[in-house]
Amino acid sequence: MKFRSWILIFLACNLTFSTISAFRLSRSQPTERISGSAGDVLDDNPVGRLKVFVYELPSKYNKKILQKDPRCLTHMFAAEIYMQRFLLSSPVRTLNPEEADWFYVPVYTTCDLTPNGLPLPFKSPRMMRSAIQLIASNWPYWNRTEGADHFFVVPHDFGACFHYQKAIGRGILPLLQRATLVQTFGQRNHVCLKEGSITVPPYAPPQKMQSHLIPGKTPRSIFVYFRGLFYDVGNDPEGGYYARAAVWENFKDNPLFDISTEHPTTYYEDMQRAIFCLCPLGWAPWSPRLVEAVIFGCIPVIIADDIVLPFADAIPWEDIGVFVDEKDVPYLDTILTSIPPEVILRKQRLLANPSMKQAMLFLLNGLARKLPHDRSVYLRPGEKLLNWTAGPVADLKPW
Repeated sequence: MKFRSWILIFLACNLTFSTISAFRLSRSQPTERISGSAGDVLDDNPVGRLKVFVYELPSKYNKKILQKDPRCLTHMFAAEIYMQRFLLSSPVRTLNPEEADWFYVPVYTTCDLTPNGLPLPFKSPRMMRSAIQLIASNWPYWNRTEGADHFFVVPHDFGACFHYQKAIGRGILPLLQRATLVQTFGQRNHVCLKEGSITVPPYAPPQKMQSHLIPGKTPRSIFVYFRGLFYDVGNDPEGGYYARAAVWENFKDNPLFDISTEHPTTYYEDMQRAIFCLCPLGWAPWSPRLVEAVIFGCIPVIIADDIVLPFADAIPWEDIGVFVDEKDVPYLDTILTSIPPEVILRKQRLLANPSMKQAMLFLLNGLARKLPHDRSVYLRPGEKLLNWTAGPVADLKPW
């Protein structure tokens, strides 16, 4: 190893020890209020400013699908299920569609799982088309805007493109072009993210997270932590794994980096012992690691140049996490060890703020901030903008 590398590691270790010592103090410190728009959003109650009508669809679009495979309740795409449950009992729900600001269509498009739990989205376009045809035939509200005041939860890897390798070629389902999409996929300048979409975090089962909590006074003795694949040559449609490969090639032997492809049973406990948790892009820029890091107070190190983060218009991600350009991965050790302890402590205090976990409140305020709808969303009598026969022939088959 070159002399300069030894010097870097020596300096890094000294800073790491001081950072860990500082963190021991931070565990007992009060949390810090989220400043700026995030604090404003959390102080702003959407009840009274927002009314949502939830369509009552036949159970084949949601409940029966879940009954067939209850695993859908706990996978990271379960936002579509919990959104419906939340809205059905929410004070923003209205039973009178005439007074609704938004219309929600509860369709579980990712609850078709392989034996190992991966969603099969290939039937989703037909299922979604069927649901839209149903509401357009039985209610007048879709037709007056062609969906511009409707929102759908599409939590698949590539959102409403409903595919993996062919996502770019397919694009967003044509019938959803005017609707607001609530999705976990967020990547700038990508065909699977349309303007006006609301990016949300993937679902993290609260009971599971709670069961892995460790005592609050446990010191964070791991400097950098990551578990996951570093290479996925045969299953990487957009080449996103090169950043992960760079992490492995540069830091597999660095004592500051606890990184591995193994996924131990202590994964969540280890995150709570770590100061920084790497969140590099893979198939897509987003990853459940980002949510897990926030939940467990581990500062997320976001390595995804084009990522659109959840509730980016409200949450001060720059204050909470660390952003590293993909090209700068080889300098990751220098970047992280140069962050002053007081900056790390402030990020940890912000992460400890319980408001950071109020995803539904952020979402409702995201919908409320889009109001009132511009009059241009309402179509003139007889006007049609959407092409109901557009898309692959297979998508037009009955569901």
